[in-house]
Amino acid sequence: MHRRLALVGIISSSAASSSSYRSYLQNSRFSPISSFLLLRFFSSLSSLPHPPPSLPRRRLPPAACPSDDLHHVLREDGVAALSSLWISSFRDPSSTVTSLSDHLRLPELWILSYQKVYADETGSYIPKSSIERQAVEDLLALRNAVLDGRFRWGARLEFFIRSPRDKTDLSSLSKRKIRAILTTAQPPPFQDRIVQEVLLFLLEPIFEARFSQKSYAFRPGRTAHTVIRTIRRSFAGYLWYIKGDLSTVLDGVKPGLVLSALIRDVRDKKIIDLIKSALVTPVVTGNPAEEDAKKKKKKRKYQKKRVLAEDEPKPDPYWLQTFFGFAPEEAAKQPSWGHCGILSPLLANICLDEFDKWMEGKIKELYRPSKSDVIWTGEDGDIEQGNTSWPEFVPTSGPDKTRKIDYIRYGGHILIGVRGPRADAAFLRKQLIKFCDQRYQLKLDNEGLPIEHITKGIMFLDHVLCRRVVYPTLRYTATGGKIISEKGVGTLLSVTASLRQCIKQFRKLAFLKGDRDPDPQPCFRMFHATQAHTNAQMNKLLATMVEWYRYADNRKKIVNFFSYIIRGSLAKLYAAKYKLRSRAKVYKIGSRNLGRPIKDKKGASPEYSELLRMGLVDSVEGLQYTRMSLVPETDYTPFPNGWRPDHEKVFLEYIRLEDRRTLDEQRKCIKEEGLITPQDYVSMLVWNYKKSAVILPPSGENEAQKAKDEILGEDEENGIVLQAAQM
Repeated sequence: MHRRLALVGIISSSAASSSSYRSYLQNSRFSPISSFLLLRFFSSLSSLPHPPPSLPRRRLPPAACPSDDLHHVLREDGVAALSSLWISSFRDPSSTVTSLSDHLRLPELWILSYQKVYADETGSYIPKSSIERQAVEDLLALRNAVLDGRFRWGARLEFFIRSPRDKTDLSSLSKRKIRAILTTAQPPPFQDRIVQEVLLFLLEPIFEARFSQKSYAFRPGRTAHTVIRTIRRSFAGYLWYIKGDLSTVLDGVKPGLVLSALIRDVRDKKIIDLIKSALVTPVVTGNPAEEDAKKKKKKRKYQKKRVLAEDEPKPDPYWLQTFFGFAPEEAAKQPSWGHCGILSPLLANICLDEFDKWMEGKIKELYRPSKSDVIWTGEDGDIEQGNTSWPEFVPTSGPDKTRKIDYIRYGGHILIGVRGPRADAAFLRKQLIKFCDQRYQLKLDNEGLPIEHITKGIMFLDHVLCRRVVYPTLRYTATGGKIISEKGVGTLLSVTASLRQCIKQFRKLAFLKGDRDPDPQPCFRMFHATQAHTNAQMNKLLATMVEWYRYADNRKKIVNFFSYIIRGSLAKLYAAKYKLRSRAKVYKIGSRNLGRPIKDKKGASPEYSELLRMGLVDSVEGLQYTRMSLVPETDYTPFPNGWRPDHEKVFLEYIRLEDRRTLDEQRKCIKEEGLITPQDYVSMLVWNYKKSAVILPPSGENEAQKAKDEILGEDEENGIVLQAAQM
C-alpha cells in the first residue's frame, strides 16, 4: 500500500510522457484495476487548470494539450451551438437562465470569438485550419482562467493570449516603458475583447427574445431605416409628439442598476461576476492636460507616407469617414462602460428595456376607443384600421377621436405619439419624468421633453415628420363589383429629409460655407489623389447617401442637392490643382459630371480615348446623380404590421414547424377539407368572384369539395370558363 502511494506521488511530480508510464505499468506487478486507476489519474493531470501567467509568461508543456484534443476542438461547430441557444431562447423567452456556465466551457465558442477578434485586429479572416497550435493552447488557457476566476480585466503586462500583431518582448522592457504602459491610456487588450465576444454570444440571444418590439438601436436587423418605415406605417394618426433624450443613460449608470436588470433573467453567478468585475474595475485613462501640452510642443514636420504592415487593417476610406460625419444626433453616441467594450450596447438595452415595458403598459392603459373615429375603433388598438395599403393617409373623422399613444426608441432617444388632447400628453410626460427619476436617477424636465404638434414638424433621425391636408379621389369596389369613386379629405403624414440638417453637416465637414446661399468649398483632403480615385470615392459617398435617404419623400431633391455640393467642391479642387482659376473652365474640359480627364497643360485635355487605349491613364468615372431625373424614386414599399427581422422569423418558423401540434393541425385540415390542387383553388377563386363578388372560397367541412363539384357540374359554357381560369 505504501509502495502504491509513493508511486502515485512520483507520477504526479514527474514530467515524463504517458507512453513511459504505460511501459512502466506493464512491467510492474500491479493488478489491471490499479493500472487503470493510475492511467485515469495521469490523464486527469492534462485537464487540470493552467497555471496563472507570469512575466515573462510560462508556456505550457506540449503534453498539456494533446494533438487529438486540438483537432477535436477545431472540428466542433460554434455556429451550431449558437443556433441552438437562439432557438431555445425564442422557444421559451420568459424562462430564467441558470446554466450559462455550461456554454461558457464550450471551446468552439472561444474559437469563433477568436476568429472574429482576429478579423477586427488584422483586417483578414482566419479559418480554423490556419489557427496555430500555440494560439489554440493559449485560448484554452484563457478559457480555463475565466472559469477558475483567475482572469483580470485590463491586464497590461500579464496575458494568457496576445494579439498576433503584438511582437513586444515584455521581459526586455525598461522600468520607464513599463511605467508608461501601466499609467497611460491603451487600447483594450486582445484577451479582453475575446472574453467580451464570448459573453455577447451568450447573452444576446437570451435578451433578444425578451426585448420590446419598440426598441430599434444596437440590435441585429433593426436599423434606422426600420424606425423610419415604422413611423410612416404606424404614426399617421397622432397629433401631439413628445421627443425625449435619455442618452445620459448611455454615458454610464451605476453598476448595481445594470446588475439588477441583468439578474432578472440570468441567474448564473459566474457570468454575473464577470460582468460585475468589468464594470467595477477602473479603466486607466491618460491625463488630458499632459496630452494637450505634448501636442502643442510637438512641431509639425514633413511626414513620409506611412506604409501599412501586412497584418494591419486598412483605415476607413475617405468616403466612409465623410458618411459617418453625417450621422444623425440619435445615432452619434454609443455606450462604452468600463471594460465591457462591445458588450456595452447590449447592457444599455437591458437597462432601458424596463422603460420599454413601462411604456407598453401605458399604451394599453391610456387606450380609449371611439366608435365615431375612423381608425383604432376596436377593443384592441393593435388591430389594423383604415386603408392598410396607404397607411400614411388618415380620413377626417368627427370631433370625438380615439385616445391612443404609441412609442418608439432608438438608442437613448424616444419618440411618443399621442392622439387626443394635449392634456393627455402632459399627463404622460409627468409620469415619465417621475419614472426616470425613480428608476434611473435621471433628472428630466419639461424643456427636455417638449410637446409639439405635428403641424410644427418633428425632427427624428434627420427626417422631419409633418402633416398635410389632402383631397384624394378614393376608389373602392361595392357589392356586385361596381367601382365607385368619391372625393375624400384627410391628412397625410409626410416623412422628409431635413435640408437644413444636411447643410449643417456639410458645413461641419468644411464642404460649404453660408446658410441662405451655400457655396461649395474645395475638398483639399483629396488634393494628392488622382481624378479617377477622387471621382470613385465621391461616387461611393453619393451611392451611400442615396440609400440613406431611401424612404424620404424628398429623396430626389435632397440627393440632387448633395450631388451639387460634391460636384462644386470637386470642381473647385480641380481648378486649384490644375490652375484653371474657375469652375467654368473645369466643367468645360471635364464636362458636367467631371467624367473627362483634366490636364493642366494650357487648360486643354489630350485625346482621352488614345491614352486609355495605351493604358497610360485610369478610366475616369463621372459623378452620378448630376440631374434630378437620375435619382431613384422614393421607396414606398408597404411595411407590414408586426414586422420582425428575418432571423427572428426563421427562428419562430422553425419552432412552429418543430412543434407537434402544427403537424396535427395540418393532418386535421387535410382530413376535413381534403387536398385541392393549385389549379382547382385558382378556379374556385375566379368562380366565386364572378358569381358573388367574393374572393375567398367557402370554408367549412367538405365545403371545398362541394364548391368543386358545383363548378364541375355546370354546363359547357362554365366549363370553358373553368378551363380558361386553370390555364
